[in-house]
Amino acid sequence: MQAVSKFFTAMVNKYLPDPLVFAMLLTILVFILGITLTPNSAMDMVGMWGDGFWGLLAFAMQMALIVVTGHAMASSPLVRKGLKKVASIAKTPAQGVMLVTFASGIACTLNWGFGLVIGALFAKEVARSVPKSDYRLLIASAYIGFLTWHGGLSASIPLTAATPGNPMEKMSGLIPLTETIFTPYNIFITVALIVTLPFLTRMMMRPEEEIPPIDPKLLVEDPSMAKVLGKDATIAERMEESRILAYLIAGLGFIYLGTYFMEKGFELNINTVNLLFFMMGLLLHGTPMSYMRAVSNAVRGTAGIVAQFPFYAGIQLMMEHSGLGGLITEWFINISSADSFAILTFFSSGLINFAVPSGGGHWVIQGPFVMPAAEALGADAGKAAMAIAYGEAWMNMAQPFWALPALAIAGLGVRDIMGFCVTALLWSGVIFLAGLYFF
Repeated sequence: MQAVSKFFTAMVNKYLPDPLVFAMLLTILVFILGITLTPNSAMDMVGMWGDGFWGLLAFAMQMALIVVTGHAMASSPLVRKGLKKVASIAKTPAQGVMLVTFASGIACTLNWGFGLVIGALFAKEVARSVPKSDYRLLIASAYIGFLTWHGGLSASIPLTAATPGNPMEKMSGLIPLTETIFTPYNIFITVALIVTLPFLTRMMMRPEEEIPPIDPKLLVEDPSMAKVLGKDATIAERMEESRILAYLIAGLGFIYLGTYFMEKGFELNINTVNLLFFMMGLLLHGTPMSYMRAVSNAVRGTAGIVAQFPFYAGIQLMMEHSGLGGLITEWFINISSADSFAILTFFSSGLINFAVPSGGGHWVIQGPFVMPAAEALGADAGKAAMAIAYGEAWMNMAQPFWALPALAIAGLGVRDIMGFCVTALLWSGVIFLAGLYFF
């Protein structure tokens, strides 16, 4: 595994451009495929791209906030102390890598947004705690744990498929969670990933002399955000550093979350996670301006999200409205049988994920083709939906879109971790296929 990851790291360093350039190249590729494989003209594709360019503004803001609020919360003294304590469990670099992978896999199973941010923050703390750690591998390990998310409690496709009013309800009916998340094959896949991925990342460790040096500034702890007021502080300054004001607003947020969870169950989505992080950060920092200073420190890491998400929004709309996504899915369906249907759906989802790295986007693009075909072939509808979900989660290891929040927190570039992630893609592919075929 060390040799395999070394090979892919070298290949990635040589050929994989910055994620912004990657998104631009994907834009051009989808544009060309759209005008050559579908009836759409070049101007049609231009219109789709332009119409879609701002289509992910709300989602981009959500992702920027999950980075900022998660980072700001982690910079509070109490959370910092907690992360240090857990990180101290690891005494060697090997233990550190395994601990980060395991913790990230568990966290992403509970909630993908929570796991994505906490995993990266925890990896950074382990790097500080364990001398001679491979910082790049630690951050990669945190992202590799993200493979579990679509088999977990926040999986967007099975949750959508079970929700009344979803786009596929008229075609395939509602698919209860007992036929998707709570099935033997999903439990096998999720548990197998959580158990084996730590050993995989352990085997990818490089000899100490081959570990590239890391900028010490990346491991410097965030400075204290607290401010001590003098006796001559103005009324405005006292309001800015008021604990009462911070606690009142945090209390308001927690009351809302409490009533929300009582009404809808413990439903964690990206908005509730962001609100939880926001209120926890405000409470733990203790004053409005202490929290604001933490946010200002964290917001610098969101540049990649702001610059790149509009390109993926344009790509997604081109894939959807041109029919290109459906064309790719239909080709895989046409060569399928009832036995091979889930496997080929999985591969088609992985291929489409390069252009549409979004679980919800996959359901919109692939669902109208996959679900009626599953019914016609007599294939398991729940497994068909999960095959779409698994393909999206699997190919995230080669698509840098979801790595951006972790990289922003870590201060690294995509080439620093993607070689390790591609190695994880190969191993996890075996687990996904075994679960889909044998269960």
